[in-house]
Amino acid sequence: MEASRQPNSNPPRVANGNGTANGGASTTNGARPTFPPTKAQQYRLPYRPQPPPPSRRRRRGCCCVCCLWLTLFIIALVFLAAIAAGVLYVLYRPQRPTFSVSSLRLAALNLSAADLLTSRLDLSVTARNPNRKLVFVYDDVAISASSGGVTIGEGTIPGFAQGTDNTTVLKTTVSSSGRSLDPTEASDLRKRKRYPLEIELDTNAGVKIGGFKSKRLGIRASCDGIEAVVAKGNATATTTGSAKCKVKLRIKIWNWTI
Repeated sequence: MEASRQPNSNPPRVANGNGTANGGASTTNGARPTFPPTKAQQYRLPYRPQPPPPSRRRRRGCCCVCCLWLTLFIIALVFLAAIAAGVLYVLYRPQRPTFSVSSLRLAALNLSAADLLTSRLDLSVTARNPNRKLVFVYDDVAISASSGGVTIGEGTIPGFAQGTDNTTVLKTTVSSSGRSLDPTEASDLRKRKRYPLEIELDTNAGVKIGGFKSKRLGIRASCDGIEAVVAKGNATATTTGSAKCKVKLRIKIWNWTI
C-alpha cells in the first residue's frame, strides 16, 4: 500500500547563480546565516582615521620663542644705535644752530574801515652755526610775525647751506595785503601805540659731514621780546634791540610730531 502523500507546506527553493537558494538565509556547514547588505550599509563611507589635533603647548612654545628672538633683536638694534650716537657725539660734539632777530623796520601797518590789514616789516635774522665739523643745509624758511596773537605778516627766506663755524645774516620782508581781521582783533590793534612782536621761523634742516647727508629734521625758532613803536605821522619803527630765539627740533614719528 502506497504511503499517502501529504502536501509540502514549505515553498520550493530555487537556486540562484551563486549556488544559494532564494527564499531564506544561506548557511554553509552550520555557519551563521548571512543577509544581504542594506542600503545604509551600501552607501556608508569607509572609515578614515583622523590625524591627532596639534598640541596647544607646542604652538605656545613657538610663539614664545619668536617673541623672545624679536625682543632680543630690537634690544640689539637699540644698543647698536646708542653706541653709534655716542661715537658721533664724541667725535663731532654737535650743537644746535642759533637764531636771533638783529633788526626790524615796520614800514607799513594800516587798517581799513572794513578791518582789512596791510602791513610790511623789513627784518634781518642772524643764523649761527657753532659746529666746527658739521654743515647745516636748510630748506626754505617760513617766517611769520604776530602781535598779541594776531598774525600781521608772513614771508619766506630761500633755503641755504651754512658752513662750519659760520654766521649768516638773512634779510627778508614779511607782509600782509588785505588780510581780513576779526573786529575784536582790529579794534585791539587800533588802540595800540607799541606793538610787541613775536617772530616765528619754521624749516627743515639736515647735517652734512663730508659726503654724508643726514635726514632732514624740523626746526622751529620762536623769537620774542621785540617791540615796535610807530611814530606819529610816520609809518616807520625800529625794535628795542636784538632778540634771541628759542630753537626746538621737531621729530616726526609716523603721524606724530614731537
